[in-house]
Amino acid sequence: MPPTDRHHMSDLGRRIEARRTRLGLSREEVAARAGSTPGYIGVLEEQLPSPGIEFLVRLANALETTVQDLTGYTAEVAPGTARAGRGARMHEIDEAECWALLDDHGVGRVAVTGNDGPEIFPLNYQVVGREILFMTAEHTPLARAAASGAEIAFEEDHVDEAFSQGWSVLLVGPVREVSDRDAARGLKNAAYSTPWAGAERDSVVLLSPRRVSGRRILTPGAPGTPSGSEP
Repeated sequence: MPPTDRHHMSDLGRRIEARRTRLGLSREEVAARAGSTPGYIGVLEEQLPSPGIEFLVRLANALETTVQDLTGYTAEVAPGTARAGRGARMHEIDEAECWALLDDHGVGRVAVTGNDGPEIFPLNYQVVGREILFMTAEHTPLARAAASGAEIAFEEDHVDEAFSQGWSVLLVGPVREVSDRDAARGLKNAAYSTPWAGAERDSVVLLSPRRVSGRRILTPGAPGTPSGSEP
C-alpha cells in the first residue's frame, strides 16, 4: 500500500490511522470488526468524510476506543476524569510485560532533580534494546543529569476512560549522554521521530534502568479482563 499523504488526511483520519497502527490492525481487520469494507476505511483515513454517528460507534468499538477519543473531543482533557471502576483491582506487571507495553516508541514523562528541586516533563522516547533513548537540548535538566550520570525516573502510562482501567510503567536508573558522534548519529537515524518539542535537540541521552516495575488496574467485565468478581 502506498504511503498515506497526510496533507489530505482529516483529523479523524489521522486518529483512525494512529489507533489502528497502535493496535497492529490492518484496514481489512478493522473493516471486518466494524462491518465495513477496507476501501471505506481507506477513505476515512485519507479523505474528509462525515460518517454518521452509528458507524462512528461501530468504528470506535472496532478500534477499542470511544467516539469522543476518536473525534478528538477529549484531546485537550486531562485523562482520568471518569469514576473508578466497580470492583477494580491493582496488579503488579512483570518486567517482560513492562517492556512490551512500552512498545518501541512513544511519549512518557521524565523526573529529574533540577536547580529548584524535582522537575517532571513529557518527551518522546525510543526503546533501544533494554535502554531508553531521548533527544534533548544542551543545558536542559535532562542533559545536566546525563552529564553527571545521575539517576532519573521515566514513566509511561495508558488510561482506558471507557472502562476505568489502565496501566503504568516506571523505570529508574542512571542516564548518560552518547558522546561518540558516529554512535549518536546512528541512534538519531534509527529513531522513530524527531523530538516533538522542535529542533535544536541534538543531545542523545540513554537511560539504563536498574529497576523496571509496573502496575495495572483492571475492572471486572472490561475488555481483557476475565469474567467474574475478580479480574
